[in-house]
Amino acid sequence: MSATTTAVADASEAAIFARVWADADLTPELARHVLGLTFGPADLARMHDLAARNRDGRASAAEVEELDNFIRVGDLLAVLRSKARRRLGVKPARRPADG
Repeated sequence: MSATTTAVADASEAAIFARVWADADLTPELARHVLGLTFGPADLARMHDLAARNRDGRASAAEVEELDNFIRVGDLLAVLRSKARRRLGVKPARRPADG
């Protein structure tokens, strides 16, 4: 990876957020709370609809932006969950195989 590519990757919201939390001392209570955070049913349904519209080429510019926002929030949530799992010594849950 080139220095420019690395700099761009390090400038993402998730990378910056990870650096902010790098030295944070999550209490076990806070870590357990973070692991319980998730998108609600309405947001999950909206993300599914936006992804389907985008995949079919029917999403408006505003809908693509909204989908990107969901993706970025998901990335930030993944960073927090990773830090919470490390704090608690918990391995990530395995996802079922596709198919």
